[in-house]
Amino acid sequence: MLPVRASSLYISEPWGGVEQPPFLNQALLIDAPLLTPHSLLAACQELEREANRVRDVRWGPRTLDVDIVDIEGYTSNDPVLTVPHPRAHLREFVLRPWLEIDPDAVLDGVPVRTWLERLEPQGVRRLEER
Repeated sequence: MLPVRASSLYISEPWGGVEQPPFLNQALLIDAPLLTPHSLLAACQELEREANRVRDVRWGPRTLDVDIVDIEGYTSNDPVLTVPHPRAHLREFVLRPWLEIDPDAVLDGVPVRTWLERLEPQGVRRLEER
């Protein structure tokens, strides 16, 4: 699994109504031709385990949360791996970094740029380099 492109870091308020500090968000485009979608998910979950991810509360604090938002040419309604991500089009913290690294990205047949323009601002901002 090799990163092809990485977005800047973005900061956003937590999603889901659980009291916690702001999140850092980043999008990666990866090349993983030898992985099936489910083995890609397993690799992402292993990264979360290595970062001591704990799943106590839905949308609660976590050290790392790796989401598979889209796999080119692949769709799945499997409850273990739903692709494209069912709420990606609602989340500025997903769309803004994705658009940065792939200006021509499309989600569910709609340009990511269009999804982003339809959203009310959610306070996502690029983390300035210090």
